[in-house]
Amino acid sequence: MGQSLLEVKDLTIRFGGIAALAGVDLTVEEGELVALIGPNGAGKTTLFNCLCGIYRPDRGEMRFAGHDLRGLRPDAIARLGISRTFQNIELFRNMTALDNILLARHIHMRVGFWDAALATSRWWREEVRHRARAEEILDFLDLQAARHRRVADLPIGQQKLVELGRALALEPKLLLLDEPSSGMTAEEKEDLVFRIKDILEELGITIVLVEHDLKLVMGIAQRVIVLDHGQVIAEGTPAEVQQHPDVIRAYLGEESLS
Repeated sequence: MGQSLLEVKDLTIRFGGIAALAGVDLTVEEGELVALIGPNGAGKTTLFNCLCGIYRPDRGEMRFAGHDLRGLRPDAIARLGISRTFQNIELFRNMTALDNILLARHIHMRVGFWDAALATSRWWREEVRHRARAEEILDFLDLQAARHRRVADLPIGQQKLVELGRALALEPKLLLLDEPSSGMTAEEKEDLVFRIKDILEELGITIVLVEHDLKLVMGIAQRVIVLDHGQVIAEGTPAEVQQHPDVIRAYLGEESLS
């Protein structure tokens, strides 16, 4: 583990008088794989939306790699090194898998409008560089067979991988995965676990994972943070969290943690 990469303090946001997040404190260290779990409506996706600049919190601090995230636009936050996937797949469905991944490379472009308009040698060098990186990502995720297929024609499992590939194309330091296994078959979930481990270990990207499949979470997470009604109610190793009385109480009537 390294130093703190992400620090959140007293994060609070309300919608119509209801606190979606109520004084959330958490820290994520470099090189960690942290799972964020909790019942539906606990505030997990809201937290991601605050970190990515989609929502503006009413109160609290968010610091990433020494930078204050408050007030920054989503594109500025992406340039700092945070990327994400979405609970509901957000891809350009009529574009190919390759083109969806290439779109994410725009923040790394080093040429301007006129270079692109005139197709200068500088622009061509950039085009080759970014296409090579996109091909590496397709190889990494075993998506070469889907590279020229429309996203709309791909099964859900592969669409999820394309979205993961697009997030990786931003070259993040911190990857936020929102329900990455939803809609996947058991076999696809097993494959996803290996992909996530490779991202952590081979690419060195820190990961925060929101996931309802608790068996997947308990098998992959190094640390688990539990949210309920917008508050952190437990934190620890998977084994510690499973035995925490507040966690058992929050999940009463939902999926068993055992």
